[in-house]
Amino acid sequence: ISAVNALHFYLDANEKRCFIEELPTDTVVEGHYRALEWNEHEQQYKINEELGILVQVTEVETGHLVVNTRGPPDGRFTFTSHDAGDHTICLSTDYSTSWFGPTAHIRLYFDVAIGTTKANAEHDRGHVSALASKIRDLNIKIEDIHREQQYQREREADFRDLSEATNTRAVWYSVAQIVVLLLTCTWQLRHLRRFFEDRKMR
Repeated sequence: ISAVNALHFYLDANEKRCFIEELPTDTVVEGHYRALEWNEHEQQYKINEELGILVQVTEVETGHLVVNTRGPPDGRFTFTSHDAGDHTICLSTDYSTSWFGPTAHIRLYFDVAIGTTKANAEHDRGHVSALASKIRDLNIKIEDIHREQQYQREREADFRDLSEATNTRAVWYSVAQIVVLLLTCTWQLRHLRRFFEDRKMR
């Protein structure tokens, strides 16, 4: 929810008008001003394009200068409060190029919007489109990673099967070696026994 204050006031040469706004932390403030200078010949207030408006925004507690700029007679300024507390918004005129020098009179219209400004629909649509594109790219990458993981799982299963088959063959080979060894030992023992029996009979 934004708060909007609108007013107009008059300024003379070398005069500065300040307003105090109490702002929370990280609050966006947008100001709009429009300066009309009194024209004696036409007897009315008109815009002088060469007239400058000085805008200064200061944090009261710290004295930090948040905004210090010179703008056109019809302009805007935006800032974000870093610390909570009172902020002074000061407006003054630059009379160096005024029509009537230091005696000029200015009617200054000033609006200030505190809080979130009106959303820019085109910017939001573009932002959403860019976000949707990034999400699509991420989904594609996730699918690629999923396929790679599936392939690695399949390769792991094949390797596990091959390892188990190799281990089984190695076990059976060891068993076969033991059986052959036992048979060889049995045959040798029987052969030696017959040999000694034959020698004894002689």
